[in-house]
Amino acid sequence: MQITSTAVALTVESTEASAAFLQRHFGYTERMSADGFVSLGHPGGGVDVVYLRRGLEVLPEGQRDRVADGVILAFTVEDAAAEQERLRAEGVAITLPLREEPWGERLFQVTDPNGVLVELVEWVQQ
Repeated sequence: MQITSTAVALTVESTEASAAFLQRHFGYTERMSADGFVSLGHPGGGVDVVYLRRGLEVLPEGQRDRVADGVILAFTVEDAAAEQERLRAEGVAITLPLREEPWGERLFQVTDPNGVLVELVEWVQQ
């Protein structure tokens, strides 16, 4: 098997709201969309993000009414402190303020309009 790209698909109430959040604050661009579906990519590479509207028939019947919960969409960045300040200046509420973990992560979190946690992580030397 040869994997040519990677995407994470998240089920949300409003695909438009989550897509706009990633586009405005994280530089994602729309690759394609349809009713209840938005696919986003980032010019710097990394994982594509797909949003599916809750109830969409493409979802398995037992999962149609579920939404992304307990999922953290994590992006590795070079300067977490600078990104936190940038997002704060753009009016994004910081859900979890910048912190440093003993295993070498400096991170903070924001929450998109559908409640999806977005974490920005910087790996620091120990």
